[in-house]
Amino acid sequence: MVDVASNPQTVREPAKVKRGHAFSLPNLLTYGRCVAVPLVAACLFWSDILEGGVWLRWVAVVIYVVAAVTDFFDGYLARAWQQQSAIGRMLDPIADKLLVSASLLMLASDGTIRGWSLWAAVVILCREILVSGLREFLAELRVSVPVTRLAKWKTTAQLVAVGVLLAGPAADLLVPGITLFGIGLLWIAALLTLYTGWDYFRAGARHLIGDDA
Repeated sequence: MVDVASNPQTVREPAKVKRGHAFSLPNLLTYGRCVAVPLVAACLFWSDILEGGVWLRWVAVVIYVVAAVTDFFDGYLARAWQQQSAIGRMLDPIADKLLVSASLLMLASDGTIRGWSLWAAVVILCREILVSGLREFLAELRVSVPVTRLAKWKTTAQLVAVGVLLAGPAADLLVPGITLFGIGLLWIAALLTLYTGWDYFRAGARHLIGDDA
């Protein structure tokens, strides 16, 4: 997922990307991640609302894991093969946010995330909306903020936490406590999300203030 630098002074002009390669392998992987979003949601809906059985959660996990793995390979291959494109740059962060957000909503719907743990999900969702708005504003100013190591850890924590929670009740039948472990990871992800979100806001704040001055 694309995130921000912790130092506002690192704000820089965005790198130029090509407009071709719409059907390159890196972009096809990104498209596949977008397709995975409704598939994961459908599996959870079928399992809980339509009472299709907990085995569907394992199907959701497999789809989710494959989609999450493509998050690494699409960017890596695009750089290695020099196939970076405007559409890939746009869709990559959107696909990640859709996958995590849709999964969190479905997990809250079926009760896997409940009680105080809902606040961790709320923090993650609200931060993604805030960051998307800031990124759109900074893009109009032709300003880009690079990714930090901590932001990558945040993304990893989010992906792992959601993946564990997707298995949730199905995994608890094999190893009790898996859902609780996933909730713990979700809180860690939420804390990292708050910190990196603050970094992003701080990096863009001087542009917001300067625009109003």
